[in-house]
Parts: sequence; C-alpha cells; structure tokens
Amino acid sequence: MCSAPTRASAPSPLTHFDAQGQAHMVDVGGKQATHRVAVAEGRIEMQPATLALIESGHAKKGDVLGVARIAAIMAAKQTSALIPLCHPLALSRVAIEFNTQASATHTALRAVACTATVETTGATGVEMEALTAVQVALLTIYDMCKAVDRGMVMTGVRLLEKRGGKSGHWAANAESTKPA
Repeated sequence: MCSAPTRASAPSPLTHFDAQGQAHMVDVGGKQATHRVAVAEGRIEMQPATLALIESGHAKKGDVLGVARIAAIMAAKQTSALIPLCHPLALSRVAIEFNTQASATHTALRAVACTATVETTGATGVEMEALTAVQVALLTIYDMCKAVDRGMVMTGVRLLEKRGGKSGHWAANAESTKPA
C-alpha cells in the first residue's frame, strides 16, 4: 500500500498546494467578483521570406494571422481544460493583436509579435488565459509556416499586466499597486 509522503503542516506560499504539500484547486468561493483584465505578449522569430509570405496572405495554408487569432481566442476559452488547476471562467472579452518586427539582434530574422488581452468579471484572474492565448497563437503560426521555415523560434511569452481582484494592479517592469 502506497502512502503520500508526510510533510510539515506549514502553509505553502504556493496557492495550489495545501498544508500537506498536495496539489489542489484554490477555493475562490469566498472571493469578491471584480472586473479582471490580463495582458500577455510573445513573439515568433522567422526568416524574412517567411514573414513576407505571411504578410502577403499567400501562405499555402491560408490567412496565417487570421487563423492564429481564432486559435488564440479558442485557447483562452479552453484554458481550464489545458492547465489542470485553472478554474473555468466565463470570459467577457478576448482581443488578439499582431504586429511585425525586425529583430534587433539578427538582421536576417523578422518576427510576429502577439498581444492578448483577456477580461472577465469573476472571483479569479485571467492571467493564464492571456498567456495561453499568446502561446497558442504562436504555435499556430509555427504550424502554418513550418513547411517553409522549421527554424522559427517562439520567445518572450510573458504577462505584461493584470488588473482587478484583491492584489490590485500589477505591470511588468513597474511597481505593483494595490487598490485603495
């Protein structure tokens, strides 16, 4: 008979673990429903010819950025099915933006940057939904263009900002602020 290892009963600073160190879904039942927003970003670097193909709209599989936008929205809505301890959320908004960039470090590379903004009114935030949307958008671009450029690199996926809830406002590279 197997038993779980015993651990000290000290509370974990990681919210998805109980006092015994076992994973659990955080109870948000007592939390106040507030308007919550999260913004995430990431980019996929590629050869200049690959970016030109995307921008021209003549990729063999179709409108690369249009398909990636739909994939990102679908991914945000399915985050709880992908990330085991995420709560299913009723999202009120998912907005996906793309822009093209020249690489600052490699003149032979170009990139598509993706920004996802996700909103809800609820008891828990939407950071995971925004991050999932960005990553799936980048994966979709890779999938649609891999026949011409298998060396594409996804990079820089990160949370830029979150607003709402007890912890208030947080922005990357800025001082976090709590609501008054």
